[in-house]
Amino acid sequence: MQLTAHVQQMAQYNQVMNQQVYHACASLSNEALNQDRGAFFHSILGTLNHLVVGDTLWLQRFFSAGIGLQALAPISQLPPPRSLDAVLFTELTELARRRELLDQGLLALSREVDEASLHRTITYKNSKGVPASKNLFSLVMHLFNHQTHHRGQVSTLLTQLDLDIGVTDLVVLLPDEESVGS
Repeated sequence: MQLTAHVQQMAQYNQVMNQQVYHACASLSNEALNQDRGAFFHSILGTLNHLVVGDTLWLQRFFSAGIGLQALAPISQLPPPRSLDAVLFTELTELARRRELLDQGLLALSREVDEASLHRTITYKNSKGVPASKNLFSLVMHLFNHQTHHRGQVSTLLTQLDLDIGVTDLVVLLPDEESVGS
Protein backbone atom coordinates (compact mmCIF):
# COMPACT_ATOMS: atom_id res chain seq x y z
CA MET A 1 0.00 0.00 0.00
CA GLN A 2 1.28 3.44 -0.86
CA LEU A 3 1.72 5.90 1.98
CA THR A 4 -0.86 8.25 0.48
CA ALA A 5 -3.47 5.47 0.46
CA HIS A 6 -2.68 4.71 4.09
CA VAL A 7 -3.08 8.38 5.07
CA GLN A 8 -6.43 8.49 3.23
CA GLN A 9 -7.61 5.35 4.99
CA MET A 10 -6.61 6.70 8.40
CA ALA A 11 -8.25 10.08 7.74
CA GLN A 12 -11.51 8.32 6.87
CA TYR A 13 -11.31 6.07 9.93
CA ASN A 14 -10.51 9.06 12.12
CA GLN A 15 -13.55 10.97 10.90
CA VAL A 16 -15.93 8.02 11.34
CA MET A 17 -14.68 7.34 14.88
CA ASN A 18 -14.94 11.01 15.84
CA GLN A 19 -18.50 11.08 14.53
CA GLN A 20 -19.38 8.02 16.62
CA VAL A 21 -17.89 9.55 19.76
CA TYR A 22 -19.58 12.93 19.26
CA HIS A 23 -22.90 11.22 18.50
CA ALA A 24 -22.73 9.35 21.81
CA CYS A 25 -21.65 12.49 23.67
CA ALA A 26 -24.64 14.41 22.29
CA SER A 27 -26.92 12.41 24.60
CA LEU A 28 -25.16 13.80 27.69
CA SER A 29 -25.82 17.07 29.47
CA ASN A 30 -23.18 19.77 29.43
CA GLU A 31 -22.73 19.14 33.15
CA ALA A 32 -22.03 15.43 32.54
CA LEU A 33 -19.58 16.27 29.72
CA ASN A 34 -17.68 18.69 31.97
CA GLN A 35 -17.68 16.53 35.12
CA ASP A 36 -14.18 15.65 36.32
CA ARG A 37 -13.97 11.90 35.88
CA GLY A 38 -10.31 11.48 36.84
CA ALA A 39 -9.12 11.30 33.24
CA PHE A 40 -5.82 12.79 32.11
CA PHE A 41 -7.68 15.87 30.83
CA HIS A 42 -10.26 15.53 33.62
CA SER A 43 -13.56 15.37 31.74
CA ILE A 44 -14.98 14.04 28.51
CA LEU A 45 -15.13 17.58 27.12
CA GLY A 46 -11.61 18.30 28.40
CA THR A 47 -10.28 15.26 26.56
CA LEU A 48 -12.14 16.14 23.35
CA ASN A 49 -10.79 19.69 23.62
CA HIS A 50 -7.26 18.29 23.96
CA LEU A 51 -7.70 16.38 20.71
CA VAL A 52 -8.85 19.55 18.95
CA VAL A 53 -5.87 21.42 20.41
CA GLY A 54 -3.40 18.74 19.30
CA ASP A 55 -4.83 18.44 15.81
CA THR A 56 -4.88 22.21 15.39
CA LEU A 57 -1.22 22.49 16.37
CA TRP A 58 -0.13 19.63 14.12
CA LEU A 59 -2.12 20.74 11.09
CA GLN A 60 -0.79 24.29 11.48
CA ARG A 61 2.75 22.87 11.62
CA PHE A 62 2.11 20.80 8.49
CA PHE A 63 0.79 23.88 6.66
CA SER A 64 3.82 25.93 7.73
CA ALA A 65 6.26 23.25 6.56
CA GLY A 66 6.36 24.78 3.07
CA ILE A 67 5.26 21.70 1.15
CA GLY A 68 2.19 23.29 -0.38
CA LEU A 69 -0.64 21.75 1.60
CA GLN A 70 -3.22 24.36 0.64
CA ALA A 71 -6.04 22.18 1.99
CA LEU A 72 -4.88 23.26 5.45
CA ALA A 73 -5.06 27.01 4.75
CA PRO A 74 -8.34 27.50 6.68
CA ILE A 75 -6.86 25.74 9.71
CA SER A 76 -3.69 27.84 9.49
CA GLN A 77 -5.87 30.91 10.14
CA LEU A 78 -7.20 29.59 13.47
CA PRO A 79 -5.69 31.07 16.62
CA PRO A 80 -3.01 28.66 17.87
CA PRO A 81 -3.97 27.07 21.20
CA ARG A 82 -1.99 28.40 24.16
CA SER A 83 -1.51 25.06 25.91
CA LEU A 84 -2.17 21.36 25.43
CA ASP A 85 -4.88 21.44 28.09
CA ALA A 86 -6.59 24.55 26.76
CA VAL A 87 -10.37 24.41 26.82
CA LEU A 88 -11.29 26.02 23.52
CA PHE A 89 -15.00 25.25 23.77
CA THR A 90 -17.23 24.66 26.77
CA GLU A 91 -20.19 23.43 24.71
CA LEU A 92 -20.22 20.20 22.69
CA THR A 93 -21.94 21.76 19.66
CA GLU A 94 -19.18 24.37 19.24
CA LEU A 95 -16.49 21.74 19.76
CA ALA A 96 -18.18 19.41 17.25
CA ARG A 97 -18.09 22.13 14.59
CA ARG A 98 -14.35 22.60 15.11
CA ARG A 99 -13.82 18.83 15.15
CA GLU A 100 -15.58 18.55 11.78
CA LEU A 101 -13.44 21.39 10.34
CA LEU A 102 -10.30 19.57 11.46
CA ASP A 103 -11.52 16.22 10.15
CA GLN A 104 -12.36 17.81 6.79
CA GLY A 105 -8.86 19.31 6.79
CA LEU A 106 -7.34 15.89 7.44
CA LEU A 107 -9.39 14.35 4.65
CA ALA A 108 -8.35 17.16 2.28
CA LEU A 109 -4.70 16.76 3.33
CA SER A 110 -4.96 13.03 2.62
CA ARG A 111 -6.16 13.72 -0.92
CA GLU A 112 -3.64 16.51 -1.57
CA VAL A 113 -0.38 15.16 -0.13
CA ASP A 114 1.87 13.12 -2.42
CA GLU A 115 4.33 10.32 -1.73
CA ALA A 116 7.37 12.57 -2.04
CA SER A 117 6.01 15.04 0.51
CA LEU A 118 5.26 12.26 2.98
CA HIS A 119 8.93 11.25 2.81
CA ARG A 120 10.10 14.82 3.54
CA THR A 121 11.48 15.99 6.83
CA ILE A 122 9.74 18.98 8.32
CA THR A 123 11.11 21.27 10.99
CA TYR A 124 8.90 22.78 13.67
CA LYS A 125 8.90 23.79 17.34
CA ASN A 126 6.99 21.72 19.85
CA SER A 127 4.59 23.24 22.38
CA LYS A 128 7.53 24.06 24.68
CA GLY A 129 9.42 25.82 21.87
CA VAL A 130 11.94 23.03 21.34
CA PRO A 131 12.93 22.65 17.67
CA ALA A 132 12.50 19.26 16.01
CA SER A 133 12.91 17.77 12.54
CA LYS A 134 10.88 14.67 11.72
CA ASN A 135 9.48 12.71 8.80
CA LEU A 136 6.05 14.03 7.72
CA PHE A 137 4.48 10.58 7.31
CA SER A 138 5.58 9.62 10.82
CA LEU A 139 4.10 12.84 12.20
CA VAL A 140 0.79 12.27 10.41
CA MET A 141 0.69 8.75 11.86
CA HIS A 142 1.46 10.23 15.28
CA LEU A 143 -1.55 12.55 14.89
CA PHE A 144 -3.84 9.60 14.14
CA ASN A 145 -2.33 7.50 16.94
CA HIS A 146 -2.83 10.40 19.37
CA GLN A 147 -6.48 10.60 18.31
CA THR A 148 -6.97 6.87 18.85
CA HIS A 149 -5.30 6.99 22.27
CA HIS A 150 -7.49 9.76 23.66
CA ARG A 151 -10.66 8.56 21.91
CA GLY A 152 -10.05 5.30 23.76
CA GLN A 153 -10.07 7.23 27.03
CA VAL A 154 -13.33 8.93 26.06
CA SER A 155 -14.76 5.57 25.01
CA THR A 156 -13.98 4.20 28.49
CA LEU A 157 -15.64 7.19 30.16
CA LEU A 158 -18.70 6.78 27.96
CA THR A 159 -18.85 3.03 28.67
CA GLN A 160 -18.80 3.83 32.39
CA LEU A 161 -21.93 5.93 31.70
CA ASP A 162 -23.55 2.98 29.86
CA LEU A 163 -23.14 4.64 26.46
CA ASP A 164 -21.99 2.49 23.55
CA ILE A 165 -20.13 4.23 20.73
CA GLY A 166 -20.20 1.15 18.54
CA VAL A 167 -17.38 -0.80 16.96
CA THR A 168 -14.13 1.15 17.01
CA ASP A 169 -11.78 -1.33 15.36
CA LEU A 170 -10.07 -0.14 12.19
CA VAL A 171 -10.47 -3.61 10.70
CA VAL A 172 -14.21 -3.07 10.13
CA LEU A 173 -13.40 -0.24 7.72
CA LEU A 174 -10.70 -2.13 5.82
CA PRO A 175 -11.84 -3.39 2.42
CA ASP A 176 -11.84 -7.12 1.78
CA GLU A 177 -9.11 -8.20 -0.59
CA GLU A 178 -8.55 -11.37 -2.52
CA SER A 179 -6.09 -13.66 -0.84
CA VAL A 180 -2.90 -14.68 -2.58
CA GLY A 181 -3.27 -18.03 -4.29
CA SER A 182 -7.07 -17.96 -4.52
